[in-house]
Formats: sequence, C-alpha cells, structure tokens
Amino acid sequence: MNVHRLPDLPAGGDDATASIIKIAILAVGGQGGGVLSDWIISLAESNGYRAQSTSVAGVAQRTGATIYYVEMAPDTGGEPVFSLSPSPGDVDILIAAELMEAGRAIMRGFSTPDRTTLIASAHRVLAVSEKIAPGDGRADAQSVMTAASAAAHQLVCFDMEKIAVEAGSVISSSLFGALAGSGALPFSRAAFEETIRRSGRGVDASLRAFAASCERAGSAGEDSVEKRPDPAAPSAEAVAGPRRLVEAWQRLCDRVDALPGSVREMAMPGLKKVVDYQDVAYGAAYLDHVSRALAGDTAENGYAFSVQAAKYAANAMVYDDIIRVADLKTRTSRERRLRKEQGVARDGIVQVTEYFHPRMEEVCGTLPAGLGRWIEARPKLFAWCDRRINKGRRIRTDSLSGYLMLWVVASLRPWRRRLLRHTVETAHLENWFETALQQRERYYALGVEVLKCRRLIKGYSDTHARGQSKFARVMAGLPLIEHREDGADWLRRLREAALLDEDGDALDGALKTVATL
Repeated sequence: MNVHRLPDLPAGGDDATASIIKIAILAVGGQGGGVLSDWIISLAESNGYRAQSTSVAGVAQRTGATIYYVEMAPDTGGEPVFSLSPSPGDVDILIAAELMEAGRAIMRGFSTPDRTTLIASAHRVLAVSEKIAPGDGRADAQSVMTAASAAAHQLVCFDMEKIAVEAGSVISSSLFGALAGSGALPFSRAAFEETIRRSGRGVDASLRAFAASCERAGSAGEDSVEKRPDPAAPSAEAVAGPRRLVEAWQRLCDRVDALPGSVREMAMPGLKKVVDYQDVAYGAAYLDHVSRALAGDTAENGYAFSVQAAKYAANAMVYDDIIRVADLKTRTSRERRLRKEQGVARDGIVQVTEYFHPRMEEVCGTLPAGLGRWIEARPKLFAWCDRRINKGRRIRTDSLSGYLMLWVVASLRPWRRRLLRHTVETAHLENWFETALQQRERYYALGVEVLKCRRLIKGYSDTHARGQSKFARVMAGLPLIEHREDGADWLRRLREAALLDEDGDALDGALKTVATL
C-alpha cells in the first residue's frame, strides 16, 4: 500500500504550513459530501489533530456541485490558521464523488503528480448539457481517466457508487473506505470505522460499504484503477415458461448462434430486447431482418452492414408507444427498483404519482389501423378530440384505479400488430431498410450510413416527432449524394449535424452545403 507521507519541515522549522494536510472533496448534490467532510473532521479531532472544514456550493450544470475543503494539522497547543478554500497545486488529497468532477478538479489544477492522492468514483452522473444533447452527449470518460493517471501522485479509481448501492448505503461511505485504503492519512482503519460508529446513523450499511471499498483500494498497491472487462460473447440465458414458448425461444437462439461472431454479439441483445417488447414471433421477424442484411454481406467488410442492421432494426421495432410506457410502469421490477432507490422496506407503503401528457396522435396510434386513419382523415374531429385529450394528467399508480388504468393499456400488447402505430412504424422500417440495401449495392459504406441514420429517431411523443422530421430531412439529401464516391461521408455529416441541436439549425446549413454539390 502506498502511504502518503507529509513533507519534512525545513531545518529551521520556519514553514508552519508543511504539517497541514489539505483535502478537497467534490460532490454532486445528494452524494453525501457534507457527511464525508464531517467524518474526516471527526476522525482528525479524535486522533489528536486540529481540523477545519468549509464548503462552496455550486449550481446549474452539476445539479448543485459542491467543493468541501478540509485542513488538519497535529494539535501542538497553538492556534493554527487554516485556509478557507483549496488552491491550485496545493492539495494533498482530492476526493471526487463522480468521474467528471475529478476531471473538473484536474482542469483547475487541484491535482498534481508530485503530491496529490486522487480518489475518484468511476461511475457517471450526467451533466445537464450531456442529457439535453439530441445525440450521444456524454463526455469521454476515458480521457478523464488518462488525465487522472497523469495528474495524480497516487490514483484510486473504481465504481464506488456500485459498492455503496450493493451494501445498501450511499457513496460517502465508499469514498471514506477508499480514503482509508489509500493510506493517504496517518490513521488506522479502526479509527475510520470508529468514526462511522460514532455517527450513529445507518452504521451497519455504512460499515459494509466502507469495508468493501477499503479492501478494494488497498488490494491494488499503488494504484487501484477501474478496469472494464472485455465483453464476452452473449449467450442464451436459461428461461422458464410454457414448453411451447421455451422451445420457440430456443429455436431463435439457435438462429443467432449460426450467425458470424460480430453479428451474433449484436443480434442476441437485440433479440432479447425485441422479444421482451412483444413476443417470440416478433423476435423471429427481427432475425428475418438480420438475415436479409447478412445476405450479400461478407467478412471482407467485417460484416459492418449486418452489425448495424442488427442494432438499429431492434431499435426500430421497439418503438415507444402508450402500450410500452404503461407496460414498463406496471412491471414488478420497477416497483422493486423504486423501493430500493428510496430505501423503502418490502412491507413499507410507497405512493407513486405518474405524469402523462398524451396527444391525440398517440391515442389514434393505439386504435385499430382503420379507425385511427378514419379519425386522422377528419381534421375537425381530430382537433375536437385533441382539445379534450391533450392535457397533463397525474395518475396515482399506488391506487387500485390508477394501476388498473395502466394495466388495461399494457394488456393491449397482444393486439399491437393490428393498431395504427404499428402499421406506420412497420412501413417506415421497411422503407428505411430497403433503402439501405439498395445503397449497399452501389457503395457499401453508404448503405451502412443509411442504417445509422435510424439513431435520429428515438423517444416518445414530441421527441419522436422531432426525430422523425430530422430523419426525413437527412434522407431527403440522399439523392444529391448517392452517386458520389464520398457520399457516405456526406451522409454522416448530415446525420451528425442533425444531432447537434434540437431545432435543426446545423442541419439546415449542412443541407444547403450539400445542395451546392
């Protein structure tokens, strides 16, 4: 274990600050940063140290990111003068309750390779800017890991949130354990544990999380860095149920096993997703799409077309409709998750209020195809119905009436193929898939890019409508570039432009550029 040692005092003893240990804690709201700083203060004072803590609260991007700052020094009888906030290049221990908070601290210069022990949880809490991006707005976590390795004297980084959840505690307990395991403070593990016991709240769960994190931090020697295992090839899981359905599922799994390796790795999760959404017959239809993509594809191209087809065909088939929303909200697994997140015992009472804002478009989509089209073809009737339906509603699903309302909607799943929404989505999928197959015959890479354009369509209600609009606009530019050898690059640029903003302003500019070609 690498123990952080304080620098020796100069010969003349004139540097009174050399004995001060400086700790900066960065936490997002609700992660227990205040509890952690209180524990550190209690730990120091109970072991003959003088200590002081301050905090500077933040807002906006991180939903209340706060910097807690602790300074401590051996009690020599004098009255120490501590700083109120951390300074760049002058932090001994940096604790980050989330990976990107570690990145922000590194950018501010709080971590230096000559002195700082950096303790960070490898899990992510997405910032507002990451959540609102139309595409994948997540920041690159690997870049932060690389920077952390270079910017720290000692790095302790693994998923401490997971450890805390498994122990029934919160991440402050895991961070405290990692601090103990790092050896960065001159206190024994028993002293850390006694600090938790003195707190008197959630002691048993906190000690479990502390112990697991402490052992994880101390078992890897100088560095304990999160290493993600290589993804294993997916396999069919054992299932239980009526014999007829189990046999049908096994036949689908056998079809997946016969696919090339890279396609199989994508097709098995896709199959599970599709069958969970509807049934095994729907899963067979999904594998038919994968087989169509595989026909004419070759290992020379790495089966790139088939891999993307397996991915996006599953997403296209599992569209979000009212039935899907009601199904997810009435599952037993969701109740268990809510109870676990809120810390409610099995025999405790949970009150859940769901918010819904249906539009007439969603209602028509849940009607039989003929009736839905009949209503949509009559604008006055459609508008009259929409005025009475298009409003926010709050439904208490912990009540019998509220739960039954959603349960009845979810029970429409066996009839989904007869409804208008399914008819529309199936036609859209077939047109998109056939276009991709045709473009593959001309330029293989262009066919792959057509498949990837499906990522523009996602979500529910207004979000889905905006995605479809962007998809249609991107595909409208395809005739202008399909005969060019660099057509795949141009289509990729159009798709990326569509993902840049919600209103599609960047896409408008990209389409004007394509028009000049």
